[in-house]
Amino acid sequence: MNKSLETTNTSGDKKKTQISDSKPSSINVNSFTPTPIKENIEPNEELDDEIEITYTDFHDESQLKIVQSIIDKELSEPYSIYTYRYFVYNWPELCFFACHGERYVGVIVCKLEPHQTSWLLQGYIAMLAVEMPYRKRKIGTSLVQMAIEAMIDRSAAEIILETELSNKPALALYESLGFIREKRLLRYYMNGVDAFRLKLWTRDVTPQDSSEDYV
Repeated sequence: MNKSLETTNTSGDKKKTQISDSKPSSINVNSFTPTPIKENIEPNEELDDEIEITYTDFHDESQLKIVQSIIDKELSEPYSIYTYRYFVYNWPELCFFACHGERYVGVIVCKLEPHQTSWLLQGYIAMLAVEMPYRKRKIGTSLVQMAIEAMIDRSAAEIILETELSNKPALALYESLGFIREKRLLRYYMNGVDAFRLKLWTRDVTPQDSSEDYV
């Protein structure tokens, strides 16, 4: 079944684009080690101020290399191919791309599972990356908004993620969308840097519904 997403250019104009809901077969892996996202590089000033960015989702195997290429280039430490497969094969409907013409310039990768300590469904933003020349154009914000909407549509009660303690641009982005700082995680990343766990509640929950001890 096809659905449409709203696309936005940098001047604020919007239009609809069709995306596919097809889902490849699942592949499981046993572990996922987070790495920090680099968000503090200024954009390339050679790009036009007004460019049209369109958005699409993951729909076939050929896009796996695109996910890996963008994220490996923008993260401080690379993931294994099995980590990418775990997310995009099990939750292809929660992987979105930003495109400038035929070029993929950004990606967000998420998952949605039952909470470990309650019956609630919990969304998780695992990876977000935008190519350096395209930053400061609200592309990351648009990708996060699409992911949030997709997880809410699938009954997520809350959405969590981690980001570096010192990553002010990322913290500002997520907090502008309603995330709060739930917990500080000491030496969370492989490079020994601390992280904040951020959480967004998408509906009212009672204390017994949600636990702060989720990792």
